[in-house]
Amino acid sequence: MSYGNDFVLTLFTNDIELARRADEAGINRIGLDLEMLGKAVRQQHLNTWISDHEENQLPALRQVLKKSKLFVRTNPPHPRLDEEIDRFVEAGAEVIMLPMFRTTEDAANFIEYIDGRAEVSLLVETAAAAVRLEEIVQLKGIDEIHIGLNDLHLDIGLKSHFELLRSQFMNNLSDIVHNAGIPFGFGGVGRVKDARLPIPSDLVYAQYARLRADRALVSRVFTSPDYTQLDLTQEVAAFRDRMDEWNECTEQDWIKARDLLWRAAEAL
Repeated sequence: MSYGNDFVLTLFTNDIELARRADEAGINRIGLDLEMLGKAVRQQHLNTWISDHEENQLPALRQVLKKSKLFVRTNPPHPRLDEEIDRFVEAGAEVIMLPMFRTTEDAANFIEYIDGRAEVSLLVETAAAAVRLEEIVQLKGIDEIHIGLNDLHLDIGLKSHFELLRSQFMNNLSDIVHNAGIPFGFGGVGRVKDARLPIPSDLVYAQYARLRADRALVSRVFTSPDYTQLDLTQEVAAFRDRMDEWNECTEQDWIKARDLLWRAAEAL
């Protein structure tokens, strides 16, 4: 295997035909974003997507997945999260992500609620969780940690998620997760050489290699404007090939790409 082939891609969608095509194309996990509590208020001034997914769509989605794992993002910690998780597991969820948690206890409770019935994904997107990451990674039962660049940069008070991505703080988070032996991911990726993007996707790819991350969300732009006109299998393969190339580059190459990304972001 290779870095590119081992890279774990996750797509949020409730579009059954897109899910079927993504499954065939080799996207590793496909599922629903069921995080609703507080999200609209947090991101109301941003041009970010707010999910319209519904829990009752899980069975139909599960039926079309042949190779991909069924993925669900829950609500943030709340008094009935255990019941929410029970329903997702019963519906066939194989990987479950906890967003917007702040304490080690939040993460420990989430692991306890899942109780080995699905893979545990922790989405670190609050300053409190990031500061406590060294303690959090000591918990048993974490299958991956993903850094949520959008909400975390807002909670810290940075200008953009690109400022967070280039920071020493992000380097430190990566080191903490890797030293604990836990798979690490962040953000989302677009298609190779997509000229519509204000920031070249290739400069973002380089940051995964630089930070030793091996998983990402598939951004909405990856499948837009019309996924029926795309060869998703070819697009996913092109991404994996390019990740292999970046993985073979030197640290100097990665730093150069980081600096180019920051200059491009500052110019927007």
